[in-house]
Amino acid sequence: MWIDTHCHLDAQEFADESESIALRASQLGVSGIVIPAVERANFAAVAALAQHQPNCSYALGIHPMYVARADQSDLQALRDAIPAALTDPRFVAIGEIGLDYFMPELREGPLRAAQEYFYSEQLKIARDFNLPVLLHVRRSQDDILKYLRRITVPGGIAHAFNGSLQQAQTFIKLGFKLGFGGAMTFSRALQIRRLAANLPLEAIVLETDAPDISPSWLHPERNSPEQLPQIGAVLAELRGMTLEAIADATSANARNVLPRLN
Repeated sequence: MWIDTHCHLDAQEFADESESIALRASQLGVSGIVIPAVERANFAAVAALAQHQPNCSYALGIHPMYVARADQSDLQALRDAIPAALTDPRFVAIGEIGLDYFMPELREGPLRAAQEYFYSEQLKIARDFNLPVLLHVRRSQDDILKYLRRITVPGGIAHAFNGSLQQAQTFIKLGFKLGFGGAMTFSRALQIRRLAANLPLEAIVLETDAPDISPSWLHPERNSPEQLPQIGAVLAELRGMTLEAIADATSANARNVLPRLN
């Protein structure tokens, strides 16, 4: 069985297909799909979607690309939502949180400062409730790690990891797994494929980030959790392992780093 550790199944690209997609993914062996929130406005939506599908769970957090329209009250709403969420076995983490430095306007000036503030405050929430985090780390790994050294959380996942070997090793030392998905399926993604092939297997989890980061055979069409077994097959080929061994190992890794999945 497979676990998709990062899938925006509530995204508008899926419209009213979310539940049927989750069902089809389950029929293909995807026994777990983690749906991270991106802003306060979709906290209820991800929780409700997870309630309707036996293979779905969810995380609550404010995505770095949404901080421009967030304020202090959103952080308080997140903190206030956690006690009730902890009574729900489908709630597994704080996320999606982190930093995104891809565009110049995001890595400079007020938006960068806002991202860092929301990231650090959400790490504190995760710390205070002893919850793992789902991290957005696009071109921001060093700053992500800087805050993780200051604010100790019980691990989590560096989603869509695309950093260096040294950065990967640092995340692992801090108790994190690294998420690999569609980007790994492109032959030109040499660094990602090297990491996927050579990092300790116990450090790797699989994800789709659907509807984004479609694998090579689907690009540029909409991604889906239904693609996870085939993405897993690419990892199996890169590592010279059987599909069953990769499914078992990556699913065990996901349950290890997100204990509430159990």
